[in-house]
Amino acid sequence: MDDRQAPVLIVGGGPVGLGLAIDLVLKGFSVTVLERSTTLHAIPKGQNLTQRTGEHFRAWGVTDAVRAASPIPASFGNAGLVTWGRLLNTYSYDWFIRAKVAPYYFAANERLPQYRLEQVLRDRLEQLAPGTLRTGWQVEAMQDLGDAVWVRVLNKAQNRVEEMSAAFVVGCDGARSTIRDAAGIRQATDHRGPKMALLVFRSTALDKLLECYPGKSIYNVVNPAMDGYWQFLGRVDLQGGWFYHAPVPDNATVETYDFHDHLYQMVGERFDLEFEHIGFWDLRIQHAQTYQTGRVFIAGDAGHSHPPYGGYGINLGLEDARNLSWKLAATMAGWAGPELLASYTQERHPVFASTAQDFIQRMILEFRSFCADYAPERDRSAFERAWQTRAKGEDEDVTHFLPHYAGSPLVCGEPQAQSGAKGIHGFRALPGYHLAPPAADNLDPAGLQALWDTISSGFALLSFDGEQGRADRFQRAAEALGLPLQTLTLADPGLQEHYGCPAVLVRPDQFVAWTAQPGTTADASRILARATGHG
Repeated sequence: MDDRQAPVLIVGGGPVGLGLAIDLVLKGFSVTVLERSTTLHAIPKGQNLTQRTGEHFRAWGVTDAVRAASPIPASFGNAGLVTWGRLLNTYSYDWFIRAKVAPYYFAANERLPQYRLEQVLRDRLEQLAPGTLRTGWQVEAMQDLGDAVWVRVLNKAQNRVEEMSAAFVVGCDGARSTIRDAAGIRQATDHRGPKMALLVFRSTALDKLLECYPGKSIYNVVNPAMDGYWQFLGRVDLQGGWFYHAPVPDNATVETYDFHDHLYQMVGERFDLEFEHIGFWDLRIQHAQTYQTGRVFIAGDAGHSHPPYGGYGINLGLEDARNLSWKLAATMAGWAGPELLASYTQERHPVFASTAQDFIQRMILEFRSFCADYAPERDRSAFERAWQTRAKGEDEDVTHFLPHYAGSPLVCGEPQAQSGAKGIHGFRALPGYHLAPPAADNLDPAGLQALWDTISSGFALLSFDGEQGRADRFQRAAEALGLPLQTLTLADPGLQEHYGCPAVLVRPDQFVAWTAQPGTTADASRILARATGHG
């Protein structure tokens, strides 16, 4: 047996685990990533990536590689469509147009299958820290010793067992997480739904049929027979690659269920197709009670899992990684307060709870209610009025999805504020919210790049009113805490108006920790102490 030690051991080499590893390596810390599988699974999931996720890619230096790996050109579009009853129907409206929130982020949204993203992230990690990812390994046992975590790992193919220790262990190993179970973290099931089928197939004939919906990549059929659950179709590429999720009878099997006819009924017309994969899964919304116990953490699907409605899963998981990374780094560097690591659960847990309730479950219940109340064959006029009302309000799922930490103990904000996933996008800097970029006419490209570089490298104090004294006070307070802080004095009235404050303190994950109030002198020591978990 070999004895190995790493500051951070990440179990699970999917996008969340790889993203966390890259983020920590870029911060100067070594990690080890263990992945059970030796090959990438070519199942097209986790494709609908937000602009915020695009910011992660920018921070990790993979933006160009991600774009090159996408099988769908950006020029094609990434918009969705909702139809009634069947896919080819006169009742339809545009849906999930992420471009509506593009001005509020420093990067573009992307669309590519998870296995292609994983390859990009693997290549980047290997470039930064060769040998960090070890495939074919799984955790057999784990024990938190108080000052370190001991694990025993197994490589079945090589018939090898190793013992390792790490300062921290992070389980990014999916909904059936070994690390979550070994740590004794329980999870609750918030919603139980039907048996679902996942179909992956090729059909250029379907490409032709859907030319009537140009620029669309995802399609949601509202079928009254589905009890509010989606018949969800998505493009994998522009050469006839498709995936499809839908409820099926509990007794459905590959051998006994007619999936060809199911697709014909969903589309509303017969077409040639060739299956590449048929699988089943149970629709559940599950949430761990905590994301941490001692030195063990969980992230991504290990902490929260739900049906692939709206593309929230992978985006939430990657945000877990960004949130946890800077807190682990601060702890290992010695400038974290005693409450910083606990804030990972305190900030991220309410975000998923809100996502599940305010977006995913709400969509299911609203579809169910709509199908019960309206149908064109019963009352066409009433149906059409209600359908148009839905169409006008459908941008809410994009424009109001705004994960934030307004209620975080690290944030100097409103005393009664609560963290969650629902808000309204805007440019005003608000404590606990993601910092939006300046409007296009506020900074030239070089200035915008300088701003991004400042806020993506650590804590940053941005002053828009030119007050040097504030910057000096924060710099002295940061030095006293051992905290890395960059200051950027822009002295631009336009930016002060844009952000609604004379100065803003931004965290390493680009969320606002504090905003200055005109005419007041900030207590820099207290603000920085709170933002770093010193209470």
